[in-house]
Amino acid sequence: MTAVEKKIIIENVNMLDLLGFNDSNLKILEDRFNASITVRGDNVIIKGVSEEVELIEKLLKEMAYVLNTSGRLGTNDVNTILELTVEGKEIVEEGELDAIVLYTKKDVIKARTPGQINYINHARKNDICFAIGPAGTGKTYLAVAIAVSALKRGLVKKLILARPAVEAGESLGFLPGDFREKIDPYLRPLYDALDDMIPSEKLKNYIEKRIIEIVPLAYMRGRTLNNAYVILDEAQNATTMQMKMFLTRLGGSSKSIVTGDITQIDLPSKQVSGLVQAKEILSKVEGVAFVYFDKSDVVRHKLVKDIIDAYEKFSNNKNENS
Repeated sequence: MTAVEKKIIIENVNMLDLLGFNDSNLKILEDRFNASITVRGDNVIIKGVSEEVELIEKLLKEMAYVLNTSGRLGTNDVNTILELTVEGKEIVEEGELDAIVLYTKKDVIKARTPGQINYINHARKNDICFAIGPAGTGKTYLAVAIAVSALKRGLVKKLILARPAVEAGESLGFLPGDFREKIDPYLRPLYDALDDMIPSEKLKNYIEKRIIEIVPLAYMRGRTLNNAYVILDEAQNATTMQMKMFLTRLGGSSKSIVTGDITQIDLPSKQVSGLVQAKEILSKVEGVAFVYFDKSDVVRHKLVKDIIDAYEKFSNNKNENS
């Protein structure tokens, strides 16, 4: 095979962090490939067979992406990137970097269905994105990952995560503890998502400094949120007035994701869901996107798809017979 030489420029990255302590990250690539890699400033010259040269270029770009996204790049991260791209565990195909939302110490959080890729793209392009669909489609988890990524990259200064405290078959009054302890179960899914994405001590520090806030929706009233990523989860249980209140909290340089499942509304029967109304009012507003999921986007246990399908059939048969 004919050897080729290619010069690439790595922009907007601290090269010392990219290469690692004593060039430890670079040495992993040098040990793995026969091609030579020479670094001069932000220029990288790669000499070798064309297949290796192209692969090394791709790896360096992915390493730079990880560094910019997470703020760090250790040897474990480099080995993980190698496994993803070379060893075939979950090969990152050309263009699949767009589907990656966040790198954590445990995993790579990325879109796993076409619907999720569409969701991520709309959330990136629009200041307000509504994600509507059944349970298990990754609406909340990806929303939190998108917001955490924006925080790590310095695009926003704080995260606000809110949920309506609506009783779904249980009464708050009968739960033990003070109000904070009563409300905690409603907010727990948001804590669980954050626990997967941010080390516990760092997360605790963020919460203490109010860089990250997890609050009942009612606590949003009267606030103006600048330089923030704001998430409203379980939005089908927000009233029309609560939805309007939430959407008008956004200040300068802020973005928002609103998630919900309009088949699981727990509001009293006479109350209209703010999420249902928002679909009618905001569908043509520029800068506001609506993304819809179906059972093909479910990424939980395989039975979840079957359960959703069974409930849909039951509901359709009931409507036909009524």
